[in-house]
Amino acid sequence: MTEPDETAPHDGEDVASDPLAAAQDEIATLKDRLLRAAAEAENARKRAERQVADARVYAIDRFARDLLSVADNLGRALGARPAEPDPAMGPVMAGLELTERELSAVLERHGVQRVGAPGDRFDPNLHQAVAQAPSAHPAGVIAEVFQPGYRLADRTLRAAMVVVSLGPVAAAAPADVSGTEVDFKA
Repeated sequence: MTEPDETAPHDGEDVASDPLAAAQDEIATLKDRLLRAAAEAENARKRAERQVADARVYAIDRFARDLLSVADNLGRALGARPAEPDPAMGPVMAGLELTERELSAVLERHGVQRVGAPGDRFDPNLHQAVAQAPSAHPAGVIAEVFQPGYRLADRTLRAAMVVVSLGPVAAAAPADVSGTEVDFKA
């Protein structure tokens, strides 16, 4: 004969509590799954709200990028006007100026902002430094703009290409350390 297994439940001792424990485990498991599903649904709702908000703000992103070349060409056309205006070109130039102002106003109305003006502090997130040069501006400030930049809300559409100032040029030549005059004609 075999000996009775001491780890097995005895008749009537744990048999009644076994279904209860199993039911409680199943309830805990289902409750955990329910909480996880609710949290996942809430995360999905928040993610969808963020995507809708981003879509509203950045919907014109590609279109605005495409219009930047139009703004650049209008600026170049206005920059190429002759020093002595031709009377026949007066209406054309006025039309170009009006078109540039209207394009700028439309871009601003839709949240596209121009960045990179002389005197602004250099920001590597908004500006691309193509050179550094001494200027009347303090060091770290934009001295010259080669191409304006644009941003839409907090996203940079195109970085401005700028020259960053190294600071003012020294006004006087360095003094002679020895105290004697230096003859440059020799």
